[in-house]
Amino acid sequence: QVKLVESGGGLVQAGGSLNLSCAASGWTLINVNMGWWRQAPGKEREFVAGIGWTGERKWYVDSVKGRFAISRIDTHITTVYLHMNSLNPEDTAVYFCNAVKANHNLGTYSPIFTSWGQGAQVTVSS
Repeated sequence: QVKLVESGGGLVQAGGSLNLSCAASGWTLINVNMGWWRQAPGKEREFVAGIGWTGERKWYVDSVKGRFAISRIDTHITTVYLHMNSLNPEDTAVYFCNAVKANHNLGTYSPIFTSWGQGAQVTVSS
């Protein structure tokens, strides 16, 4: 059974920083890309950042490039981090992690698992 547990959200002023963590476990897939999504109030969930299974390749949506950094540590579980700098009110959302099916040619990034964690609330005040 897949288990995704996000943590580290909070309230921060514009220009501030936050670090999110995701503990992912419970599957037998190997060499899995991981990613972060976010869902703002009244909006659809959107892909934000992804990292390849080796940790070398990383990719971001344009709105967070240069401000967010994704990383991962793989032990008996997979832990994925999202370091967020220069936050602005448009970054306010609930952030989720999932394994990601990436098609870099088409620029499409889809979650692999249908179940999601509870997410981490990030609120940026102006």
